[in-house]
Amino acid sequence: MTENLPVLPLRDIVVFPHMIVPLFVGREKSVAALESAMAADKSIFLVAQLDPAEDDPDRDALYDVGVVATVLQLLKLPDGTVRVLVEGKQRARLADLNGDDAHLTASVDLIDDVTADGAEISALMRSVVDQFENYARLNKKLPAETSVQLGQIDDASKLADAVAANISIKVADKQALLIELDPAKRLEMAFALMEGELGVLQ
Repeated sequence: MTENLPVLPLRDIVVFPHMIVPLFVGREKSVAALESAMAADKSIFLVAQLDPAEDDPDRDALYDVGVVATVLQLLKLPDGTVRVLVEGKQRARLADLNGDDAHLTASVDLIDDVTADGAEISALMRSVVDQFENYARLNKKLPAETSVQLGQIDDASKLADAVAANISIKVADKQALLIELDPAKRLEMAFALMEGELGVLQ
């Protein structure tokens, strides 16, 4: 299914489905895209930039996969920037980017979630939650309840995304997790990335 949506290019963050994130937006085109979303059904396409320093990204400066998100709240600050709260809904692939003068719009192809279950997946999910607990203990920035919340997720895809959203890794690594549609592979990647981070933290 294809949708036409305003685009918000992200400089140094990758947003995952089911994730609620505050963003600070200063670029005129990005603010215009948010206003356009608010005027319609509050849907917007969030996609990371390859080079965060690029001020006016075109198609080549954006990754292929992002998320369709809902704008939950929009607050204009006195300095002209906008603080916005968005909730990622669903992965989508950037099919076509149209830049008019006001802001970027894109036609995006929605990507359905892949489900995975079975004994192997359950074991993998447990390993990932355990690994995350170790990671959270060493990484002081994470609230203690995050591990508990992750332990309550019973869907492999949602768990992989939640872990990916909460670990401090490079944008390119997060983007790789966003692009990987197989929940089992995504869990394995998240596990390996946490292992690397644990080595650093220790």
